Amino acid sequence: MAGKTSRHIAHSGQAYMEYGKGMAGRHRPMGSMDKDAKNEYMPDDFEPAHGERFAAGAPLRGRASYLGDVRRAFGKNKVAVASLILMGAMIFFVLFGPMMVRFDYYSNDYDVINQPPDGVHWFGTDTLGRDLWARVWVGGRVSLLIAILGTVFPEVIGLIVGGVSGYVGGRADMAIMRAIDVLMGIPSLIYMILLMLVLGSGNIATMVIAISITGWMGSARATRGLVLQLKNQDFVTAGEALGGSPAWIIFRHLIPNTMGIRVVGITMSIPGVIFYEAFLSYIGLGVAPPNPSWGQLIKAAAEQFRYYPYQFAVPCLFIGLAMLCFNLIGDGLRDALDPKLRD
Repeated sequence: MAGKTSRHIAHSGQAYMEYGKGMAGRHRPMGSMDKDAKNEYMPDDFEPAHGERFAAGAPLRGRASYLGDVRRAFGKNKVAVASLILMGAMIFFVLFGPMMVRFDYYSNDYDVINQPPDGVHWFGTDTLGRDLWARVWVGGRVSLLIAILGTVFPEVIGLIVGGVSGYVGGRADMAIMRAIDVLMGIPSLIYMILLMLVLGSGNIATMVIAISITGWMGSARATRGLVLQLKNQDFVTAGEALGGSPAWIIFRHLIPNTMGIRVVGITMSIPGVIFYEAFLSYIGLGVAPPNPSWGQLIKAAAEQFRYYPYQFAVPCLFIGLAMLCFNLIGDGLRDALDPKLRD
């Protein structure tokens, strides 16, 4: 038995040595491979590193960060980049456009009533002789301010409520979610109209308050779902083991880890708030004259649409462009922030 075992081991060792000799040619250093071996074992899209850099242990790629990867992925989306540039141009004109003409947005000139666009009044004038170029950009300033504030404030409320509900769980979570379900069963425009009637319409603060009171519920539900996915992760368990309070864990760990996805939600929500502002202004519950907004300009121009369509088309064009740009920017951010959707 001992002799048979020795012969078997010797035979196995000889076979292994022969296999090693055969594979040695396959795994020779890259510089010593002949052309046929390279073509046989190297993928088509593979390019070998230079010997000196590889031997020295130099990094073959610069240090990459998460934000750097997001920026590169977003830059590859040409539509999103073009939308960002267009939105930046609109913001520039919203801030500085009224300064480019010698007319203000509230002064009347009855000699140029309903004048079409020309070299003096670039967007024409309205029924009271006011310059539409100045009024459109001042109105855009009001509409975008309401849209941004009316998106950020509800998002902050939703992050807090959703984070607490998802982490605490139990009866508190059940009560909060059922209350949100009941409130979301009623269209939000009804809440806004009632709040505008109660609080009084006509100023930016009232509109932002009305939108914030009704707009936080969707953000809270989305944040709660993300927190439920994160609360059992190791970094949360480590924070609890170190004695971290629930508030510290929620605001230091859980909510920051949801911000990537919620930023996309913010950009997607801004077009909806722009529409709400335009609708409320159109029905007379928005910003009060003489302060213009895009919705108010549309309301004033609708009465003269058959005779002076340019007064209606200009604010509609900029509302449509703003909503389209924010939607496309949100799509680009969603693709860039999600590693599974990157090229």
